[in-house]
Amino acid sequence: MTAPGPMASGPLRPVDRELPVPGPGELLLRVRACGVCRTDLHVAEGDLPVHLPGVTPGHEIVAEVVATGPGCLHSPGDRVGVAWLRHTCGSCTYCRRGAENLCPRSLYTGWDAHGGYADYAVAPDAYVYDLPAGRTDAELAPLLCAGIIGYRALRRAELPPGGRLGIWGFGGSAHLAAQVALAEGAEVHVFTRAPAARTLALELGAAWAGDSFDASPAPLDSAIVFAPAGELLPAALERLDRGGTLAVAGIHLTDVPVLNYQRHLFQERQVRSVTANTRADGQEFLRLAGRLPIKVSTTPYDLSDADRALADLAADRINGAAVLLPG
Repeated sequence: MTAPGPMASGPLRPVDRELPVPGPGELLLRVRACGVCRTDLHVAEGDLPVHLPGVTPGHEIVAEVVATGPGCLHSPGDRVGVAWLRHTCGSCTYCRRGAENLCPRSLYTGWDAHGGYADYAVAPDAYVYDLPAGRTDAELAPLLCAGIIGYRALRRAELPPGGRLGIWGFGGSAHLAAQVALAEGAEVHVFTRAPAARTLALELGAAWAGDSFDASPAPLDSAIVFAPAGELLPAALERLDRGGTLAVAGIHLTDVPVLNYQRHLFQERQVRSVTANTRADGQEFLRLAGRLPIKVSTTPYDLSDADRALADLAADRINGAAVLLPG
């Protein structure tokens, strides 16, 4: 990412770098697939501040270990996953209480350190994931952020057993979270402006799919807004039943319009943000993904077409999740 800006300005440029050398507790990885996440788009377009000038984006990495530094548990030949969270201090109040996703000294793949839009990457051994068997590299890649964050958002939404869940936006993360909710007995309603995404939602088992501001067929027990559009929050809150919870899943959100207390918040409706994830979230979700018949809808791109993949994501031209394939 040379200089953040709209995708039309070409913020990504191909570069050649020396093969990185893993330090103590680090793994050198050959990238086999890397998912394209909306957070990558926020990094490239400057919605998020620059942390590392010239950073290589990408944090949904499926890779093979090719070398290790001292003190690693994984070995060459292992297939592992690299996600967004790559470092926490382990000693602050948040880390000690099991909320390492809130650590003030946390670091992130593809933002604070070079990520997976590359042939090779380095990652801390303590922050990579063992991956479930039986899935291709391309299928696994979106699970490593879209899946994990969607899972945390679902838990933050406090969906009651057999409850009715509303989902705003239906991209990489939403289509995975919806399937977990459906497997757990929920009734899922999808609100999205993209006709192809509505079709996908119904194919995956959603009870209803409509436009972002359509009336809900019935009051919702819980809701998740995945789209980075603040104007969707009042719409979601209005469709919540009494005592309902809205989880906002994005790292970036446009401004939220003024809320009306009686219409949007009264009767104990609540709004909760979602901030990154803990490693425990990732481990729990990947175990679920190994047991549940989750269908991962992917669109493949060659690594050299990373800028086109991000542009397609920005324009809602991707159904499901985009995945970069080196070579």
